[in-house]
Amino acid sequence: MADVAPIKHDTVDNSQQSHKPTEAQLARQLAAQSLSEGDPEYLSIDYAKMLKPDDIVAFKRPGVQDGVFRKLRLGKYDIHARLDLHKYSLKDARDEILRFLKQCQRMDIRSVIIVHGKGERSNPPAMMKSYVCQWLEQITDVQCFHSAQRHQGGTGAVYVMIKKSQEKKLETRERHLNRRS
Repeated sequence: MADVAPIKHDTVDNSQQSHKPTEAQLARQLAAQSLSEGDPEYLSIDYAKMLKPDDIVAFKRPGVQDGVFRKLRLGKYDIHARLDLHKYSLKDARDEILRFLKQCQRMDIRSVIIVHGKGERSNPPAMMKSYVCQWLEQITDVQCFHSAQRHQGGTGAVYVMIKKSQEKKLETRERHLNRRS
């Protein structure tokens, strides 16, 4: 240690410069903001994590109550609408799912079932199931989903809980305010 010399300058330059986004970052940000759910192209048909035909699928966004998710998982909510995707191509299924969910939200339907099939004979197996589950996770109006009960399609269908419309949120808020007063 005799030949070690002490460091003469051991301070860090504190001149913090504010980060300025590059032109490319601004362009990507603008493109991402202009991508709306009315445009089905944001749901990719190029790649999905492949599932097995008998896999049970489940997804819950943060903020969804455990009791709500449990009730959905057990099939205790009344199903007010059903979409059957048998014999649809991936592109048509993607468009139909978006159209179906938007229509359900406009009609204040919150719990629906989407039948995608198990895909045991498709190549690769469970292709439609894999894409449907990936798309449902990407659609912000979907609060949660879970594989259906055996008597309603089992692993070949999913229960889907859709967000409340703004009108219904306001109506619920007013009802709870009136109850308190």
